Amino acid sequence: MGAKRASQGMPGIMSRTLNIYIETYGCQMNEYDSELVKSICSEGGYGLAATSDDADVVLLNTCAVRERAHLRIYGRLQQLKREKARRKGGFTIGILGCMAQNLKDDLLSGHDHVDFIAGPDSYRKLPDLIAAARNGGGGVADLGLSRTETYSGVNPVRGGGVNAWLAVMRGCDNMCTFCVVPYTRGRERSRDPEGVVHEVEALAKDGYKQVTLLGQNVNSYQYGGVRFTDLIRRVADVPGVERVRFASPHPKDFPRDLIRAIAEHQNICSHIHLPLQAGNDRILELMRRTYTNQSFRELVSEMRTTIPGLGLTTDVIVGFPTETDEEYEDTRQLMEDIRFDSAFIFKYSERKATYAKRKLADDIASAVKTERIVELIDLQKRATNEINQVLIGTVQEVLIEEPTEKDPGLLIGRTDNFKNTIVPAEGIGPGDIVDVTIVDARGATLYGRLVPNAAYAT
Repeated sequence: MGAKRASQGMPGIMSRTLNIYIETYGCQMNEYDSELVKSICSEGGYGLAATSDDADVVLLNTCAVRERAHLRIYGRLQQLKREKARRKGGFTIGILGCMAQNLKDDLLSGHDHVDFIAGPDSYRKLPDLIAAARNGGGGVADLGLSRTETYSGVNPVRGGGVNAWLAVMRGCDNMCTFCVVPYTRGRERSRDPEGVVHEVEALAKDGYKQVTLLGQNVNSYQYGGVRFTDLIRRVADVPGVERVRFASPHPKDFPRDLIRAIAEHQNICSHIHLPLQAGNDRILELMRRTYTNQSFRELVSEMRTTIPGLGLTTDVIVGFPTETDEEYEDTRQLMEDIRFDSAFIFKYSERKATYAKRKLADDIASAVKTERIVELIDLQKRATNEINQVLIGTVQEVLIEEPTEKDPGLLIGRTDNFKNTIVPAEGIGPGDIVDVTIVDARGATLYGRLVPNAAYAT
């Protein structure tokens, strides 16, 4: 369809396939969505360009969760504006995803080089949106949110590798006061488990060793009588799947039977990313997180008691509106007590349309936020280093992912509990699962050597 539009009405000139190029910003869900977009556009008659220089259409698949992502995307838009002005005939620019959904007016009125925008539930319409934009319809937008769209039947165009992302649900009903996701991705809806299992079976046949199940809150998955623990057990039982991961759950309703499933299934990885956000009960209530400092501690204790060698990671926000020094101290103390393997720590920043933006003044000084985040990052670095030092001399099973960027003679992979591990490329390659003796630990990275004479899974 859209691939033929460029030469319509020009007799004697052969039509050619138009190429799209996608840049992805943000979370794993955006990575998966970009794979869906490639599939939909390919089916619509478009080719896939290797770089933006070779593209007729450049798509930015965006994130609206963090301020840093916004700044990166706005910076990239300025680069594309200059490139578009320089290139003969120009090219079409489209903004996809959460930022398009959340900042429509700013993107269309403040950036006249943006030709169209599309929200996360509008990707099936992309071939027509691109065609409309290229035929002179500036300011094209489709931002409808769906109660049913799960992109069932779309086969993602993946780039190969060891891991495959797979969204099992979309949207979120939690309405945390700081979070824009419910406004950009809509309400929760889950995929048919039969479709998920069928896709996993196809991935195993294609040689993917690991599948990561995605959802804004995966433990809310429900389709008929099937809940998330039922689904992940079925996925783990698919022949050829060596490892199964998931992201991200919510502490408020983490299923106890999911803890048991991780402990009982060898190929469900012993790693849980459990977003904390804050450690003070009043701030947690303001955030609408619906758990407490004590209930979070109890959940972590149950996880660690049940799952040997569990890797536990988290997200934390500092400087939420009205957070006092004493309330921040509750967060610091909880992190010191729990000792996460790693943590993503952020300064609070307002997001358009959220309750916190509308009702709570961003009243914590930037210098105070900086002081708090620096302290927590230092605390976490010490915890990560101490936890990893204990692993020196142990043997860990590592799934090799790819060569390191700096040295192709070294390979990087992950342990079952999600620790980056670097090993020499001695007769092994991506997709191999190898036994590694850990010989060093620096920061968040382990270094190891292959166990001699081991029989490796390939």
